[in-house]
Amino acid sequence: MNVFRRLLANALVGGVMSSFLWFALTFWTYLETRSVIATSVIGGAYAVVSALFGMVFGTFVDRHRKHTAMVVASVSSLACFAVATVVYAVAPDDDVHRLGAPWFWLLVALVLAGSVVGNLRAIALSTCVTLLVPEGERDRANGMIGATMGVSFTVTSVFSGLAIGQLGMGWALVLATLASVGATVHLLTIRVAEDRPAPAGAHERLIDVRGALAAIRQVPGLLGLIGFAACNNLLGGVFMSLMDAYGLEIVSVETWGILFAVLSLGFIVGGLVVSKRGLGARPLRVALVCNLVNWVVCSLFTVQTSIVLLSVGMFVWMVLMPVIEAAEQTVLQQVVPFEQQGRVFGFAQTIENAASPITALAIGPIAQLWVIPFMTDGAGADSIGSWFGTGPERGIALIFTVAGLIGIVVTALAAGSRWYRAISRAAMVPEPAVA
Repeated sequence: MNVFRRLLANALVGGVMSSFLWFALTFWTYLETRSVIATSVIGGAYAVVSALFGMVFGTFVDRHRKHTAMVVASVSSLACFAVATVVYAVAPDDDVHRLGAPWFWLLVALVLAGSVVGNLRAIALSTCVTLLVPEGERDRANGMIGATMGVSFTVTSVFSGLAIGQLGMGWALVLATLASVGATVHLLTIRVAEDRPAPAGAHERLIDVRGALAAIRQVPGLLGLIGFAACNNLLGGVFMSLMDAYGLEIVSVETWGILFAVLSLGFIVGGLVVSKRGLGARPLRVALVCNLVNWVVCSLFTVQTSIVLLSVGMFVWMVLMPVIEAAEQTVLQQVVPFEQQGRVFGFAQTIENAASPITALAIGPIAQLWVIPFMTDGAGADSIGSWFGTGPERGIALIFTVAGLIGIVVTALAAGSRWYRAISRAAMVPEPAVA
């Protein structure tokens, strides 16, 4: 556990720097170009590239020592950030700030690559839970990971904007590079006792989709669980696309920024609860119940325009997300053999990451062209506007309510499915021994 905690602390620094620089790049891009399209392309590119490389990273983790994979991720991120810093320093000032200039997009590509490769570290860390943590305590270890990611999100939310506003993009790049140097040096001092994975054979593939699918088919119901998580992410794309717009319709941008940073502490709360109390013997049931609560909240917190309802709903959502994630991770660690976990985690990451952008990219035009007019001066305003309210924010609210109702139905269907019963039995976790 001491080795795991050191790896977790190292992953926190690496994750903070990757997220910090990515958010800083997004803020800087908008401030320099005033182009919503540019920020949308950057955000969509991150999700798409993460999905494309999920299987590459998962295959790499299975074929190398986990510590080696984490070192490769750290060195790669450091290299990308360092080169990006050099590009920003040597590029002509007019070009690096201009949307159509190659220097600008080279800088974006380097920061994107350095941030995405951090997913390799995350997959390796998940397999390290199986390697280093006793079976009955893995749910708590996954809760620690959730709390760590919550800290990363909160720190990123607060300091990315401050760095760009007070220091500028150049200093943000320098800070990320220096912190990445420290994280890489620290990682090299950690020793992890692990055997070298068995060779994959003469015809080794960079992306072992066949191996991932074979491992998934060996566990009855596992494909259903991955599909269920992807469906939740598909609906969750509504949050990615519309939450900021809804919040900014209610309060000022300054208030929304501070409020979102405070609410993001829910990630830490949820992760800490799991790390202290665990998930019990049936982690999948915990995930299902938490999903049901989240979708009920989603269907209700926008029923009236209220910053209080919005705050309570978002806090509940953020508290439960790391619980759900920890439960899903615990199930995979319980039912998938250690030597195949990287590919399965990578496959799940690919499928789940590919789901959110689909909704996020589609729901914006749908909201703008149809739903908002529908609730502003259309049939929706006439039929339910007297109690639901009218205007742009009520159009966005209607989408959240519908998404929540669909989520409730999907979760109820999952609870009665054969795949849920099958994998729930397979994923029973023994209680940790009492000293």
